[in-house]
Amino acid sequence: MIATGEPIYFTWQSIAELWNVATRPLINNGLGFSISRTQSEVGKIEQVLTLLPESPAAYAEWMRLVVRHNVRGSKVHDTKLVAAMNVHRVRRLLAFNTADFARYEIEALDPKSVVSGSTE
Repeated sequence: MIATGEPIYFTWQSIAELWNVATRPLINNGLGFSISRTQSEVGKIEQVLTLLPESPAAYAEWMRLVVRHNVRGSKVHDTKLVAAMNVHRVRRLLAFNTADFARYEIEALDPKSVVSGSTE
């Protein structure tokens, strides 16, 4: 994606999820990073990617999607990402859990497929 010149975006929700995992202790399935190291890693993301802003339109799209797709429980967080994507007309998502996005009209790519050059 970067090689083709396509812009790559992130949301503040993605950063919050990264912060959660990065600062969580190793014993609790986290990375055990300090706050300063986590902040440094986030800074690297901010330097090369573009933040998609939150908006009332994204909230309305999220509501439409959760009702249309009967979304329950923790999957509402995935829907929030898709809502932001739809509002900003972003069609591809890089995710380890691509199956969770199958219900939406986006293309979810596993990071391994991007590294290998395949989109399967």
